[in-house]
Amino acid sequence: MTTFENLLLSSPLLRAVAAEGYLSPTPIQAEAIPHVLTGCDLLGCAQTGTGKTAAFALPILQRLVDNPRPTQKHSRKVRVLVLSPTRELATQIGASFQTYGRHTGLRQVVIFGGVSQQPQVKSLRAGVEIIVATPGRLLDLLNQGHVDLSTVETFVLDEADQMLDMGFIHDIRKVVARLPRQRQTLFFSATMPAEIRQLADALLHRPVKVQVAAESSTVESIAQSVYFVDQRNKPTLLQHLLRTDAVGRALVFTRTKHGADKVARHLAKAGIRAEAIHGNKSQAARQRALEKFRSNSPPVLVATDVAARGLDIDRVSHVINFDLPNVPETYVHRIGRTGRAGASGIAISFCGGPERGDLKLVERLIRKSIPVRTDHPPYAANLPPAVAPKGRCRSAGPRKYHR
Repeated sequence: MTTFENLLLSSPLLRAVAAEGYLSPTPIQAEAIPHVLTGCDLLGCAQTGTGKTAAFALPILQRLVDNPRPTQKHSRKVRVLVLSPTRELATQIGASFQTYGRHTGLRQVVIFGGVSQQPQVKSLRAGVEIIVATPGRLLDLLNQGHVDLSTVETFVLDEADQMLDMGFIHDIRKVVARLPRQRQTLFFSATMPAEIRQLADALLHRPVKVQVAAESSTVESIAQSVYFVDQRNKPTLLQHLLRTDAVGRALVFTRTKHGADKVARHLAKAGIRAEAIHGNKSQAARQRALEKFRSNSPPVLVATDVAARGLDIDRVSHVINFDLPNVPETYVHRIGRTGRAGASGIAISFCGGPERGDLKLVERLIRKSIPVRTDHPPYAANLPPAVAPKGRCRSAGPRKYHR
């Protein structure tokens, strides 16, 4: 069995890993860390929840420790840049670097918008080796002359496909233009559509390719099911489940920001503590909601897909798709918020009449039928046409798809 010691990590990093209770590396860590340590470029394709952050953070820290630079005041140069699509993921990656590098003396800063830039500028002036940033705020500080990327040795582009979805590709190209040509580039994406492959080809030089799980796979420890339910009855069914399904900590996904707020209000009126998180919330409000959710106060977080990728929230017992996503890969990323680190989890989806096509696309992607639950109150049922008697839904049987 591969251990972190086998990966030739130094004592300061091994102590930090042990303090976090990690016993052995995940598959992507075991595969990626040796390659990153050699300095080669890497193309990683892995779904969320696979331990991807440590797969690049640990070897990057090791390389910085093995090749020290002067650390007098104001002489620290930026040696690592990590680009992330969202504020939450950037904060989380920064926390991982802080945790793993606690015994190294290396400094870092996390840069994102929605908050005052002054603390970030102050940290940059004091000198840092590692920057974790979202593209927009980083470009602002670059244009103001607060950031110098000419000494970057390692560039990490994380969640590249989500960068594409959020319209950041143009910003990424602007940032890359400020980087040295001679550098190590690590490129991670959960999926590989054509435009992402083109971007990878442009950024990477003879990369090692690491693929841990197919983009269509779903975690086997997650029990998946679906309810057929009229849209107007979804709030009532959600309340019913949260009260009767032994829910510990639930993450509820909606398609829209307005929908997330509306669901949270419905739950609050029903006496169920819940908060919403989405892109229109201030950074401070989003951080407060996440911290409360991590402490089970409230035990329900209603989110748009801003929270579907990357957020490391332990012990999520249930993921509930209040609205099915219209991009089937998003379903895989959403339900990956539960069943993490070998734990079991439950993923429940609500399917209204207009969402039947979305359900079929999801089932085609994951190559299996999602069992239909029939234990909802009769008033919440939305029956498939001509397949079930009045008041009941038929359990899903095997379906064949022609490829």
